[in-house]
Amino acid sequence: MTARILALNTTKHFFLILGGIVMLLPFLWMVNTSLQQGGFGNYVEAWTKVPFGRYFLNTLIVTVLTVCGVLITSCLAAYSFATMKYRGRDMLFLLFLSTMMVPQPVYLAPSYVILSKLGWINTYLALIIPWTANVFSIFLLRQHFRTIPISLYEAAVLDGCSRLKYLWKVVLPLSKSVIITVLLFNIIGSWNSFMWPLVVTHSENLRVLQVGLSYFNQEQSSNFHLLMAASTFSTMPLIILFIAAQKRIVASYSRSGIKD
Repeated sequence: MTARILALNTTKHFFLILGGIVMLLPFLWMVNTSLQQGGFGNYVEAWTKVPFGRYFLNTLIVTVLTVCGVLITSCLAAYSFATMKYRGRDMLFLLFLSTMMVPQPVYLAPSYVILSKLGWINTYLALIIPWTANVFSIFLLRQHFRTIPISLYEAAVLDGCSRLKYLWKVVLPLSKSVIITVLLFNIIGSWNSFMWPLVVTHSENLRVLQVGLSYFNQEQSSNFHLLMAASTFSTMPLIILFIAAQKRIVASYSRSGIKD
């Protein structure tokens, strides 16, 4: 059994490392291209051509607040769908899942009209509030919460634990690997968001990174080295995030392998 667990963990480590290498190859190509004909000066020139500092700040604000909102709404909704019994629960959950089948262009115009009536167009509220609920995150957390033994809840109730306290003290600590996965998916999705910010904002002070990068691409379409430099420092935070989270992801896979 021990040999099987070691072999399984070694295989998981190998594929995670291999996936990281494959993921980094396009990034390394961008770095190599950006350093040609100008070296590190390309990065300075690209950064100063447009206010990338403002774009980074906007993206960071939107990403942090959006991800915090997603964690709160997803944990509460998933906990409700997984552990609480009430009429219409399964039907409501199916309706939630069905919204994942609707492509973004379908609800783009109605959403714009609603936000316009609320007076949120060209504000941070339009960039953040509509994305603080994520159906896929709710589904992922709900599936994991259902695997937690009901005996833990019964024992917690006997100790005088409320539902919210049980969620905070028991369920969430047992769900760290899934929560990290939800965090990574939503951070990447928010950081790379383009279509929605392009539609609901028109001020340069509210441009997020991907929209600013698109405008920069139009202005510098003939200067390939500056484009690669801008793409490199726009992608860098996600690369750093991947490297920082890799150890935790490997550890969570290792624990799941031991459990098996």
